[in-house]
Amino acid sequence: MQNYTLKQLRYVDAAGRHGSIAMAAEDLSISQSSISAAIDAMEREVGYDIFVRTPAKGVKPTALGGEVLQAIRRFLEQSRHFEAEVQSVDGQTTGSVRIGCYATAAPSFLPLILKSFSEDHPGVSIILLEGSMDAAAKFLSEGDVDLVFSYDQTVLEGQGFVPLFNAPPYALIPPDHPLAAQQDVSYEELCTLPMVLLDLPGTRAYFGNMFTKRGLTPNIVHSTRSSEIVRALVAGGFGFSILNILPPGHGKNSQPFTVLPIRDAVDVPVFGIITSELTRRPQIVTAFIKHCTTLRGKGVFDEIVVT
Repeated sequence: MQNYTLKQLRYVDAAGRHGSIAMAAEDLSISQSSISAAIDAMEREVGYDIFVRTPAKGVKPTALGGEVLQAIRRFLEQSRHFEAEVQSVDGQTTGSVRIGCYATAAPSFLPLILKSFSEDHPGVSIILLEGSMDAAAKFLSEGDVDLVFSYDQTVLEGQGFVPLFNAPPYALIPPDHPLAAQQDVSYEELCTLPMVLLDLPGTRAYFGNMFTKRGLTPNIVHSTRSSEIVRALVAGGFGFSILNILPPGHGKNSQPFTVLPIRDAVDVPVFGIITSELTRRPQIVTAFIKHCTTLRGKGVFDEIVVT
């Protein structure tokens, strides 16, 4: 049996992750022939095709190839943990932390964490993958990241959750609307306005359920996948919206919209860190999680939520 090098395994893994030899080569900054050679060598050794290769359509794992790729990813994960542990034997926390994050929330809280963590651990690199809540959960289940920042309702079996802050929903109101003069607002009052919906996988049902469980129906007139466009449309007077985490810099500068607590909001999601309970975490990942909980204890995240 051939002794595969880590380099070859990483080449095959990259082809599987990207579904393309060309994209894998670009990601790793090597030639496409090097990726192809690694795949050919492994397929010769195992005696069957790992990928179906279709010109102009990339590569797709075969049934057995999918199992091979899972085994490769588990091994590469263990190898990365081993390297991080060896680098830390002198007491210096080094290595990298791979973070998956719900993209809509990332700009509000990640800078708060990464700036202070980098100051305490200057030798550590941070790798970020952003996506929808569903995509972020997939990053973790497939071993692409060490942890995910998301809401507690996305935690799956075999995963752990470290809470960071409660994120009650709040209303964004056009600044010139009469409701903007109030201290808070109810769902019933919000139904008098057209709604601008943040329409990402899972969010339409989440926001809609806030109303339907109270026997109300929101008047959704605009929808977008961008929280920035949501805020722009509200500022332009096109309607109200509901979000959970305040935008970066809120309160430091005048905003073209009004933020109001929703007084009858009872189902408050919790935002935090999701980890896999099926693998042992390297020291640097444990240090990162501890850093986040320390910031939580200092109230750092209070400025990005509405209470």
